[in-house]
Parts: sequence; structure tokens; C-alpha cells
Amino acid sequence: MAGLKPRPHESRPATRDPRLRSTIPVMKGYANPDIVIAPRDLAGLLDDAASPRPLVLDLRPPEAYTAGHIPGAIHLDLWGVSLIDTDPAPLNAFMWMIEHVLAVHGVDAATPVIVYDEQSGVRAARAFWFLEYFGHPSVRLLDGGFNAWTAVGLSVSRDAAPPPKSEWTGGRDDGIIATWKDVRGAIGRGDKVILDTRSDAEYHGTLVRAKRGGTVPGAVHIEWTRNLTPSGDFKPASELKQMYQDAGVTPDREVITYCQGGYRAAQSYVALRLLGYPRVRVYVGSWKEWGDRTDLPIELPKRN
Repeated sequence: MAGLKPRPHESRPATRDPRLRSTIPVMKGYANPDIVIAPRDLAGLLDDAASPRPLVLDLRPPEAYTAGHIPGAIHLDLWGVSLIDTDPAPLNAFMWMIEHVLAVHGVDAATPVIVYDEQSGVRAARAFWFLEYFGHPSVRLLDGGFNAWTAVGLSVSRDAAPPPKSEWTGGRDDGIIATWKDVRGAIGRGDKVILDTRSDAEYHGTLVRAKRGGTVPGAVHIEWTRNLTPSGDFKPASELKQMYQDAGVTPDREVITYCQGGYRAAQSYVALRLLGYPRVRVYVGSWKEWGDRTDLPIELPKRN
């Protein structure tokens, strides 16, 4: 299977297709506005017979999809499909499985992909990250998700059709993935920063979801929900930039995000991609792997 050389994100195309440009993300001041799309822009794209019709993937739970979804959307639920061993053999097997599931749901290299969930949430962000990892050339996240779609009165459907047939296989961008070895090697490094995107209780070890509680030593804690406005869309660039830089998460450092199973970590990955951070990696094993392994160091931060 073809591989992709690790590369900084600024080497990705600034925009995949001028007809896919979205106005609202540009107004928010993002360095990479073309990785998200506003609801009205997506609706216009779906109604435009002259534009390439994107593959729209609904990452919400099945009951939410059946109650109503964006017209033409294909349902894909990856919830609970996680990896807890990032050594080479299990990692490769897991990624092969995810790649196959994406192809079965209609993904191919020639068709732009739009992913969404209820808000700019963890389910859609994880699918976005998977697609970037596999080198898909045009993937975007619906900013604000299905809630934003319905809030502006756009049409909803309960019809469902099978996904288009695809035999797609992607590459592998090792520059945006981290294993336990990468995280261990980043501890104490001034040119790297480990970003814990979990809740306060998980970070402080009062909520334990693995064999051990706590955090990776030296990790910066910014819960993923802080990336969002109360409406569930991403905050403007100025607010995100201030929040991350005040915490020492700066663009000159490589950032490794983690959570419990790679979902919340992927959402913060998208936020940092919007800001133009050139080196962001998701630790896919996250705390479930790290906390279960007694040979890896942990820290129990004190509350201020």
C-alpha cells in the first residue's frame, strides 16, 4: 500500500476546489479556512449541479441519523472503534480496518468528503483526521454540525440510499500520528508539547478510565470543549490562538494531542489545523493505552 512522507500541514493545498470555498470560516480569520464549511455553503454546493457533489458522511449515532439528516448523507458510526496498542502490528491492522470501512461507505480519492455530527464535535473530527491520515486530498468538517444546519432552516431528510461503490485505498501520513513511543520521547522536550484534551477530572486523576489515572508528565491541559462557542461551532481564530499560546502551545513546537481514545484529541487537532499549526499529531492509543501500561510514567497534577 502506498505510503506518504510525513509533511508539515502548510504543504497541503490552500483550497481543493474554488467552488468549495466557504465564507464564514474566512470571516473567522483562520489560517486554513478551507478545512471547514458553513451550513449554507454546503447547501449551495449540494444544490449546484455544476459542482462536484461531495460525499457527505453523518457520524452521529444511528437513531439520530434515522430521525433526520442532511439530504444524501451516508451514515457512518465509528464510535467505540478504538486502538489500545500502538505497536506497529496492531496499529497497521487497525488502520487497514478503518481504511476498508471508509471505502465501504463510499470514500474515494476523486470525490470531496464532508463530515459532520451534532456540532463541531469529536465524532466528525475523528473521521476528518482519519481521512487526512490516509492522504485524502479534499476533506472538510461542517462547522457547527447538524445543529447549525437545522438552526438556519435547511432541509432535512429521512431517506437513505446505499453509498457509492469504491475500492479506494489511501496512503499513510506518519507526520500526523503518534504512538506511545513518540509520546514518551516528547516528554521534557522544549520543541514539543503534549496536549491533554480530556476533562478536568480525568486530567487530575479523580476520574479514572484506565488501570491508572492522571496525565502524561508535563502535559498541557486544554479541554476540547474550549475550542467551541456555546452554539457548538469553532471559536474565531483570535480566541483560539490566544488560548493556546497563553498555555505554551505555540506553532513553533510539535503538538501531540491525546484524550481517552483519540476522539477529543482529533477535535483539538482540527482546531490547531484551523490556526495553521504546521506539526500536529494525534496519539491514537491515548490514555487507555498509556494508563494501562504500568511501564510508562504518569503525573497527578495538583489543583490550583
